[in-house]
Amino acid sequence: MRSCDRTKFERRPLKTFAELDLIAPVQKALADENYESPTPIQAQTIPSAIQGRDVLGSAQTGTGKTAAFAVPILNRLGSKNRKALPNHPFVLALAPTRELAIQIGESFSTYGAHLHLRQAVIYGGVNQMRQVRALKRGAHILVATPGRLLDLMNQGHIHLDQLDVFVLDCRGERRDDLYISTEQMDWLKEELSASSARFKIILNSVPITDLTAIFGIIAYEGGERLTP
Repeated sequence: MRSCDRTKFERRPLKTFAELDLIAPVQKALADENYESPTPIQAQTIPSAIQGRDVLGSAQTGTGKTAAFAVPILNRLGSKNRKALPNHPFVLALAPTRELAIQIGESFSTYGAHLHLRQAVIYGGVNQMRQVRALKRGAHILVATPGRLLDLMNQGHIHLDQLDVFVLDCRGERRDDLYISTEQMDWLKEELSASSARFKIILNSVPITDLTAIFGIIAYEGGERLTP
């Protein structure tokens, strides 16, 4: 199976968000947050993701990693302008903890403030009914912790056959920090592969590292590994 390649693509250094080919609603949201100059991980990742490259990146916590994957995803969804489908998300962002899932959901809301997109954030430790209702209404973006994701998939509330983008977001030293068993990980890989074999790439490619934040985006053909 092809893994994300490590080729460095030549590009002019990105100095401002205004230089990016982003749709107006996303640019407005960034301006609302007074975002002017991208951080290194954002400068390397966003242009590649917008161009349709699969990305595997790593950066220290607090360097704007979430925006690095949320902005191009929102740009893609806003450009397509599709209606959300009940129980069939277009984007899945997998996070290891409830706190991180909530944080990622808030970031999608912030950068997507001027887009008519729905999202669902699901995690364990709370009653599932509100989460199930959000999924049934239809969510373009699903942010989930592994345990609750697998639970609701087993109950038939989540189907991944319409998935366009998969993000694996780890805030630890390795992908084992997702707090998911080997058996669960294998099952998730099979479910993702039913949508596209490429969605297994990130799960197999995230390295053991001494950095504190790792993410991967699988969206199109082509790949690039970025470590600022």
